[in-house]
Amino acid sequence: MRRILIAALGLALTAPATALSAAASTSSVTGVVRLDQQGYLPGEHKPVVLMTTGPVARTRWVVRDASGHAVLRGRVPARAAGSWSSRFPDVYRFDVARVRTPGRYRLTTSGGVRATSPWFRVASAEDLYGELLDDGVAFDQNQRDGADQVAGPLHRQPSHLNDASATTYAWPRMQAGEDLILDPTLTPTGGPVDVAGGWFDAGDYLKFTHSTAYNDVLLFTSARLLGSKAPAALLAEARYGERWLEKTWDPSTGRLLLQVGIGSGNKQGTFIGDHDGWREPQADDADTATGHQYVSHRPVFVANPDGGLISPNLAGRVSAAFALAAQADAATDASRAAHELSLAESLYAHAATSDVPHPLVTALPHAFYPESTWRDDMALGGAEIALARHALGQDATAALRAAARWTRAYLRHPGTDTLNLYDVGALADSAMGQALRTIGHGHLTLTRRALARDLARQVGTGIDHARTDPFRSAASVDDFDVNSHTYGLVAVVGLYDRLVGTRRFQGWATTWRTWLLGGDPWGVTSMVGVGTRSPRCMQHQIANLATGGALDVGAVVNGPNGKDNFDGGLGGFQDGMVHCTSPGLRRFDGQGSRYVDDVRAWQTDEPALDMTGSAIVAAAAQLAAR
Repeated sequence: MRRILIAALGLALTAPATALSAAASTSSVTGVVRLDQQGYLPGEHKPVVLMTTGPVARTRWVVRDASGHAVLRGRVPARAAGSWSSRFPDVYRFDVARVRTPGRYRLTTSGGVRATSPWFRVASAEDLYGELLDDGVAFDQNQRDGADQVAGPLHRQPSHLNDASATTYAWPRMQAGEDLILDPTLTPTGGPVDVAGGWFDAGDYLKFTHSTAYNDVLLFTSARLLGSKAPAALLAEARYGERWLEKTWDPSTGRLLLQVGIGSGNKQGTFIGDHDGWREPQADDADTATGHQYVSHRPVFVANPDGGLISPNLAGRVSAAFALAAQADAATDASRAAHELSLAESLYAHAATSDVPHPLVTALPHAFYPESTWRDDMALGGAEIALARHALGQDATAALRAAARWTRAYLRHPGTDTLNLYDVGALADSAMGQALRTIGHGHLTLTRRALARDLARQVGTGIDHARTDPFRSAASVDDFDVNSHTYGLVAVVGLYDRLVGTRRFQGWATTWRTWLLGGDPWGVTSMVGVGTRSPRCMQHQIANLATGGALDVGAVVNGPNGKDNFDGGLGGFQDGMVHCTSPGLRRFDGQGSRYVDDVRAWQTDEPALDMTGSAIVAAAAQLAAR
């Protein structure tokens, strides 16, 4: 996610790792092997990359099992597939697809260069994708705020109980492009409101309706895709998020709460914000220090403070979360489901689609989450409402027609983005496809073929980029959110296959999963606890302060980012930070990008709800497509 470039802004994560070994050969050329450290499915292709400090010839490779027996041999291509950097000018790609027997393996090269890969597995989809899904849900549990905690290995405790009786405030003036508040104090407008619970957005302790709704939509969508095979914890966590979203919407007043907490304090220095301290969340309620009043008693802001209509991106995605909850509850608790549907429909009706605010309302400041599209949100909310009405046995005809109108509007203006926090078009396509299949509608000027074309367009965006990248990255490695976008594209492949009934793009899904899980130039997986080498020093307060080496398993970090984002350096360690720096990665930087595994490196090493949610829905979509 594209957060403000402020030295004070940031928070990251930690995970296990083992450097992909690069043994020197008899020549001066050295190399490293990059592959999917989590593993491969028996029948899929199994891409491997050898990155070297110079050209190599007559180089052989062998894959050995855990007992040391050679199971497959081959030769590295004589010609490099591309170049990564001046330090590693030669990148060779090959495949070990014929290793199909479940087990544990390692690859070594000899001849022109000697290098050894990390261990990798060949395992079932249930094992590989199931691990990503389960671990991702574990991260969401660790992100919980309030009294209802899952203690887990991080020993989470109740936090921010004062949020149960919070005050709403007017939007403060902020310095352009930053979160620094210019007002000497905040101006209260009402309350008390109960905003206890929910999820922390990222490595900090702020809570946003915008990102919470997105994550909740991903969890409910994942559970729906998996049906009876969905883990109980997945649906339970989706319901946990939806209960908090219910606190943000009041149909009687037409008011939607936007955000809990402030990032930075004010220019005058009379109060601090969430990002100005490094501590465990349970410490905040009792913080009585001067200037810490908005840490112990966190301000709440309203998305539509004038009581008018609501930014349509928010109205669409939050109503989608309510409607998905209604679908999940329809068979077992019809009364509860009817209440959730009522919330969805009342909020959806408050969308400001005729006088759309500019910029769209996402967070304070908007630069935290600079979303620019909204028709996709309205299409998604409309489709999910239609499906919820159908699930409850209600007439869904009008709702489906309204959803179709917004879907057509989205398809006329799809933009160039792919599935991530800022673009839910793929989810809208999938939901609308299901609605067209299950709800009788007569004639609509919208077809499943048109929806499939849009999903294919998104996959095509990733393919076009991958063909220009020696490691087959699906998105730019010199900008924010490469991990989130890439997991999103793995999900879109699954959604496309489910809609169309083909496996047209599965090879690309494997390639991109490989890139995410150790096959990138740095050889660091995107998810904590997965693979041999995952993030160790996340910018995440709870993970950083955990005792006994406990890991925040399942957290997905931003990943590589543009080197210009590090022009000011990392700065010093914040008071209270456990110093954590994982050296040795800078030599793998290239093509204008850097990956830094350091507790100060929010640019690359901070996890977030949306990033991890993308991994969850990718795993679910791939499992459902099989």
